[in-house]
Amino acid sequence: MKAPMRLLFIITFLGSFLHARPETDSCTRNLSLQVHLPFDTTNLHCLSVWDAQGFILRYVQTSANIWSFILSTPDTNSYISMGFSASGSMVGSSAIVGWVSYRGASGGIKQYYLGGVTSNQLETTEPLSWLILATGSTGIFPAAPDYSLTKHLDKFSTRIDYSKANHGSSQLNGSSSSQGDVSSSQGDSCSSKLNLNVPLLFDTTKLNCLPVWNAQGFILRYSQTSPNIWSFILSAPNQNYYISIGFSSNGGMIGSSAIVGWVSSNGASGGMKQYYLSGYGPNQVVPNRGNLPIINNSTLITLQSSRLYMAFQLQTNHPLSRLIYAIGPNGVFPAAPSFGLMQHQDKVSITVNYATGSSALGNLNMNLKRSHGVLNILGWGIFIIMGAIVARYFKDWDPFWFNFHVSVQSLGFVLGLIGVISGLILNNQLHVDFNLHKALGIIILVLACLQILAFVARPKKGSKVRKHWNLYHHNIGRIVIILSIANIFYGIHLGNEGSGWMVGYGIVLAILISIAVIFEIGLWSKH
Repeated sequence: MKAPMRLLFIITFLGSFLHARPETDSCTRNLSLQVHLPFDTTNLHCLSVWDAQGFILRYVQTSANIWSFILSTPDTNSYISMGFSASGSMVGSSAIVGWVSYRGASGGIKQYYLGGVTSNQLETTEPLSWLILATGSTGIFPAAPDYSLTKHLDKFSTRIDYSKANHGSSQLNGSSSSQGDVSSSQGDSCSSKLNLNVPLLFDTTKLNCLPVWNAQGFILRYSQTSPNIWSFILSAPNQNYYISIGFSSNGGMIGSSAIVGWVSSNGASGGMKQYYLSGYGPNQVVPNRGNLPIINNSTLITLQSSRLYMAFQLQTNHPLSRLIYAIGPNGVFPAAPSFGLMQHQDKVSITVNYATGSSALGNLNMNLKRSHGVLNILGWGIFIIMGAIVARYFKDWDPFWFNFHVSVQSLGFVLGLIGVISGLILNNQLHVDFNLHKALGIIILVLACLQILAFVARPKKGSKVRKHWNLYHHNIGRIVIILSIANIFYGIHLGNEGSGWMVGYGIVLAILISIAVIFEIGLWSKH
């Protein structure tokens, strides 16, 4: 596939805009433009300022009060823009916008101001350090007579240290954010004062603070800024992987919405996006989707003191209390055009009480949930079935069949009873609506208790009521088995444990059913 055409955006007191050769650009390449420029291009500083869109910025201080810039981007048949801001926000900034139509039939370069009249921002001893980069909608360009500018398709902000030729960056669904300079390495804790050298829309001096994942050094700060606005800052060591905070209604990943942020270890690239987790497959983790009501221009990811600080605000009366934290694989970040998210290498879930500022480790709930599943699968879904098979097909092996039947059924009942109790405890902790699953579990337990009472009160073999007792005992047993199988599969579905548990129990069940069918055929052949 041919490399995309690249656009070179050249800014001095003169402005020009052109197509370069159809090849990629990088800071390791020599810049060779077949046009005359009023400044030397051999000693330009070079930064990859927006990896997701392939933006590369070259600049130099040509004289005491003149700075020269060249912005290079792939030609995607849209306008490109570089704005200079005093605070990192769009309002009040000045931007140079350039465009060339896809076939090169037309093009232009103009300065725009967001909010009023401005002077040329490049006539200064040093340009503003906050840069806002943007791309427009495909095929839509400013045109005469008014040259109005349509809303950007995507944008990104970064802060430049012109003297050191380094920068930081981030984004989230088009909302602005930033990254500060990396200082000496030091840790973060709830006892230390938060001092971020970046602009935020909320006060950071009165944030509640929780160490939410000690194994990975995650610290969450939050506050209710107004009745329907909540502010968050997640702090984590920068280990060259993405970090994520998800909000879940039931503590499970499926159906949750997550904010994912990343900055590479050298600070060369970074970003923030919201993802919606509709399943476990890579194509089921959807970027730029989700149920989180993120406030525009409130998002920021910054790298300071070898730690990532990811800030955002949600417009809600009360955020979901089930939070899921995750870290990605080392050195693998979301990238254009799909921004697909690789599977996490580790995760943890917690429950936050926003009112008291306390948290409970969600892994305890996860362990309880899995214990609940295993106990019920073994008790109701395997041992009870095994006991029924022996009772029906091994009557000739008396008294073995009876002793085995009683022993295995008793073991199944005990395990199932513990499983039901753990489920009730879990339901009380999670506060989720699993009423059908809970009701089926209680019905199964009640029927099993009736079976025990029937066993204790069973009539002798010669009794006239023994025939009716057998009919009752056998049919109640069949109902228990059918309801147990249905509730086990339903519980696996509710637990969001994926297809592995479904397939695993399905194989075991298929083996038990196959054994029963073989013995049933043998039983019928004797008649």
